[in-house]
Amino acid sequence: MKRQSPITQDHPAAANASHDFIYLASQSPRRRQLLEQIGVRIELLLADASEDAEALEAERPGELPLTYVQRVTRAKLEAARQRLIRRGLPPAPILCSDTTVALGRRIFGKPLDAADAAATLRQLSGRTHRVITAVAVALGSAEALAVSTSRVSFTALDDATIERYVAGGEPFGKAGSYAIQGAAGAWVTRLDGSYTGIMGLPLHETAELLRAVGVRG
Repeated sequence: MKRQSPITQDHPAAANASHDFIYLASQSPRRRQLLEQIGVRIELLLADASEDAEALEAERPGELPLTYVQRVTRAKLEAARQRLIRRGLPPAPILCSDTTVALGRRIFGKPLDAADAAATLRQLSGRTHRVITAVAVALGSAEALAVSTSRVSFTALDDATIERYVAGGEPFGKAGSYAIQGAAGAWVTRLDGSYTGIMGLPLHETAELLRAVGVRG
């Protein structure tokens, strides 16, 4: 785990703090489920029609996967922070996260369409890739970020298997065009790292960040 700009119990924003809910700036049902799994109550803080949330995830030329996922998570966090202020909502910790799949320097985000999803899965077939998830929490002007990196090995996939999977719709909206908690879990021959991080929210790192701002699961 790598963390930067930590919120500590000595920070004014965290001292004697206690919060019974957090704002989750993510549409992912998996992240909501994982937070509920550890007993965290959430309120959604989603982008409105005037925001271009997808633009935040655009890659920059030559950007490395780790740099990319940290930058995108920070951008999401700042957008959520401004959203909170703009809407005049009561203060509480804000949580954002982003996940990417990487082969070497190459980033595999959410597929554009069925052909893109199939092409990604052919690239991952029979190989080991990284799943990098960054999670960030802000409270007032303070923020902290942690990163979970896992390695996932896939068995060789034939075209028929890939086509059935893509036709079922599961790849869409998923980094790397798959969901490990779904049918793709049967392809995993080895996993080193955080299963929940691969799902989209590493619970160990998340719980530590939330504990630092007075949120108890």
